[in-house]
Amino acid sequence: MKIVVNGVSGLDQTPGLEPAMALAEVTFAGDVAALANSLPGTEILLGWDFRGNELEECWPQADALKWIHWCGAGVDAVLFPALIESNVVLTNSRGLFDRPMAEYVLALILAQAKGLPLTLEKQKECIWSYRFSERVDTKRVVIVGVGSIAREIARLLQAVGFDVSGVGRTERDGVPVFGHVRGEADLLNEVSTADWVVAILPGLASTRGKFGDKFFRAMKPSGRFINLGRGISVDEEALRHALDEGQIAGAALDVFQSEPLPHESPLWDTPNLIVSPHMSGDYEGYFEDISRLFLENLAHYRGNKRLLNIVDKRAGYVRD
Repeated sequence: MKIVVNGVSGLDQTPGLEPAMALAEVTFAGDVAALANSLPGTEILLGWDFRGNELEECWPQADALKWIHWCGAGVDAVLFPALIESNVVLTNSRGLFDRPMAEYVLALILAQAKGLPLTLEKQKECIWSYRFSERVDTKRVVIVGVGSIAREIARLLQAVGFDVSGVGRTERDGVPVFGHVRGEADLLNEVSTADWVVAILPGLASTRGKFGDKFFRAMKPSGRFINLGRGISVDEEALRHALDEGQIAGAALDVFQSEPLPHESPLWDTPNLIVSPHMSGDYEGYFEDISRLFLENLAHYRGNKRLLNIVDKRAGYVRD
């Protein structure tokens, strides 16, 4: 059995993966050329870099591929037509990011409510800037997306005292944590009364530009917007305009249309915007947990058991 690890050039970059070496022939492909050379005869591909898109170019060399495990929750980088149409099974790392991303959302909300960005700014200027801050208990949060990450965000925010509701593709009952979920048709009405809107959508054609001028105009002036999903879902110019004109009170972005965010991007200097470098789901020990999940799934594969986190390739995510 042959495994190719794409996106890294050696075992030293994949802590915790050592046990796989005793179970299969493992090679590392840090670039397109190495991947093309390694793919013939490969049965399993471990996509270590969740942003990596080299596989599409090398697809003709994938003559024996049966299973791809992706090290991110989002799999948009690998959802090209030939793979979607193939019989290759795609799994992801769903579940690893739920708690850290929920904690990140809570941190962003508290930072905004308590005015921490301004506090740090005034500290640098040696200015004693006394002011009131906001209480967050009973504040209303609308989460757009109701998958496993969104549900963990809802659990944590509810524990703090937030009133949390969810918006999914369709209106339905019985969704864990949320209970009743509103559908897309109710999105603008839902966010019109939200103190915070948290977006946690995958990067699909159907989500591109979902949060634009019409959306931000629907929010109340004191509302804030947070996006931890994918950058393509936000019309960044519309968000800048909404912040510049005071249509909304603030925003926080952890994902962007272009990453790393270019130095010349006006987003860096947009008022009341927190910019972070796509780090909300990453944490100390993250790589070891990625390896642990892959090895668990590898045991399923070798034992002919159903794999964990099988992605519906046409939908772009793991269905509940």
